[in-house]
Amino acid sequence: MLVSNAVHIWRESDGDYYIEWRASQPDTQVTVEPVIASSAAQAHYDADTEQARVSGLAPASRHFFRVRDQHGTEVLAAERKLGMQGTPNFRDFGGYRTIDGRLVKWGFLFRSGQLSNLSDQDVALLATLELDLVCDFRRLEEQEADPSRLPVSNPPRIASLPISPGSNAQFFEQVGGQFGDRQAMFDFMVEINRDFAEAQSETYAQMFREILDVEDARFLVHCAAGKDRTGFAAAVILLALGVSQEVVMQDYMLTKRFFSPHQEIDRLRQKYQMQQMETESILPMLEVHEDYLSRALMAITQNYPSIEVYLEEALGMGSTEVAQLRARYLD
Repeated sequence: MLVSNAVHIWRESDGDYYIEWRASQPDTQVTVEPVIASSAAQAHYDADTEQARVSGLAPASRHFFRVRDQHGTEVLAAERKLGMQGTPNFRDFGGYRTIDGRLVKWGFLFRSGQLSNLSDQDVALLATLELDLVCDFRRLEEQEADPSRLPVSNPPRIASLPISPGSNAQFFEQVGGQFGDRQAMFDFMVEINRDFAEAQSETYAQMFREILDVEDARFLVHCAAGKDRTGFAAAVILLALGVSQEVVMQDYMLTKRFFSPHQEIDRLRQKYQMQQMETESILPMLEVHEDYLSRALMAITQNYPSIEVYLEEALGMGSTEVAQLRARYLD
């Protein structure tokens, strides 16, 4: 039988959709079809894996799919990773079940890396999302050097929320631009994530205020790569909505699937003057590891009796604000 919470959909930049599922029995027969029928759509099933590819769908629209088995189990889901050509880690982080069984709405909560390299096709797709708000966590110099490409008609409001972790600046000052081995960079990234929870709470509190200030806002949170500053933002939003830490971590780790550190090495070398640094020592700065987000969550539990208290005291999300957020974004 089809496992309803194990359906995963993503779109590649060439427009093809990949639908992945898991079944409790090896003889389970699964069919996939787009909710809006298209004569051009073709489903290609892989006999050796629990996966199908669907081609021929319009690239400038989002598509929902029905995934069914022969026993009547049906899952309705959208693509989680959108097929952006200019930013590989653009994802919808709705569609998750909360601890009490409610569903985070699809099509309202998005996360990504920078938007400066979007293609015309990407911008057209972005326009269909009808975003109201974009929260940009990049430093001011990043925002100025690489301005976002956004739809000209009805563009979303941009909330500039620059995050420059104190541990980041301190680390660069201490090493004087000469980095050590891989472990030193890994430890640095762990400390940056602690910094998000402890020293950047006012910025993330402002994020929540920006979101709640726009009625039923469809919003995007993003930074340069869409994994660290953005990863913590998505985590606290999902936690406020009542999603379990286990599922929050699963969403966080999807970056490992869609973001290639090796493709970003040259950009990072230039950005931080790392031309003389060994690739292996740089990679932890571009990777995603459970230890990173776990350190941020540990900082919360070490300093607050519960996530709920942290949300209220550090992020300004008391019971009234949390109820408002859940009324908007949960079904």
